[in-house]
Amino acid sequence: MTDETAHGSAEQERRRDRLTRWRLVLGGEQSDGIGESAVLDADDLKRDEALHELYDGERRSGLGASAPRVARWLGDIRGYFPSSVVQVMQHDAMDRLGLTQLLLEPELMEAVQPDVNLVATLVGLNRVIPERSRATARAVVRVVTDELEERLRAETVQAVTGALNRAARTRRPRASDIDWNRTIAANLRHYQPEHGSVVPERLVGHARRAHRVERRIILCIDQSGSMAESVVYSSVFGAVLASLRSVETRLVVFDTAVVDLTDELDDPVDVLFGVQLGGGTDINQALAYCESLIEQPGETILVLISDLYEGGIAEEMVRRASSVVASGATMVALLALSDSGRPSFDADHAAALAAVGVPAFACTPDRFPDLMATAIEKRDITAWAASNDIVTTHEPEPSP
Repeated sequence: MTDETAHGSAEQERRRDRLTRWRLVLGGEQSDGIGESAVLDADDLKRDEALHELYDGERRSGLGASAPRVARWLGDIRGYFPSSVVQVMQHDAMDRLGLTQLLLEPELMEAVQPDVNLVATLVGLNRVIPERSRATARAVVRVVTDELEERLRAETVQAVTGALNRAARTRRPRASDIDWNRTIAANLRHYQPEHGSVVPERLVGHARRAHRVERRIILCIDQSGSMAESVVYSSVFGAVLASLRSVETRLVVFDTAVVDLTDELDDPVDVLFGVQLGGGTDINQALAYCESLIEQPGETILVLISDLYEGGIAEEMVRRASSVVASGATMVALLALSDSGRPSFDADHAAALAAVGVPAFACTPDRFPDLMATAIEKRDITAWAASNDIVTTHEPEPSP
């Protein structure tokens, strides 16, 4: 085959691929706009049929209430689309095809590809999931929490333990505890050219650390429906933090009532099925409970994870937060702990908290370990957020 022939063949292949993509996007017997239509092979026809079931306006309810048919459809999209596309289609199907109730069937939960959105849906439904489906639902949730913990554990442990080590530095270390790199850096002005060495005036090292609790972290999580993804990530981070002997972690969830799930922290699945998503919101009451847990303020970090739509007494909520900060504890408000993008939140309450020393911003899971390290080292969290291009004050989207 000549180079010219090979080039022509590659160009035809690219053209066929482009036409196929247009055909799948537009549906029906659509062309690319210049009169050419794609010829779909067997696999592409399956993809087209799956897309048609979900996105064709005239057949939006075409899957009906048939659980076996929906199960086949879920199996088809897993077989013919990449994982990232499957997750988007499953999420769209919840709204467009009314799959929420159908997910109460065990055979359907076995057919779906587990992801954070699905876990959030199951957690929201956990009070109405029938016994025949409960074991399957827990298994689906465990797949996701295990995957998240595997992905997030190493970075979280490294960031937190590193911060604890740095916070424990002393200027009078034992010889075996001297941090020579930092000692040299701190004494460069004492360099002696004639000797070609640094004469250290000040030693920098790590204090000998006993096996004791060095920081106390309280995760206070809003159970309102819009916070579902944040609850999932919080339960995983809570389990990771609880596994560290030098950190005491408490996990509190709230709506108009407050529930302490600390005893469940060794298993994120138990935490999630102890959550009741939805209902009202009384942040002030939750902060009052968390404040009662603070025994050593200088070693305590309180993380409020909420969109700040307070249903209780807003002025009292702000006063309570101010009291926590005044005690010497570190407090931060996360408007979301998720990958879902810009959250809806109460901007007035966020500004009021910021005014009393509680920075408020959304945080993606990959940034959370570094956030905790910043808090442990008592560095400026607002400055950290700015240096990581995290916006702490901006116009919110409309409330849902």
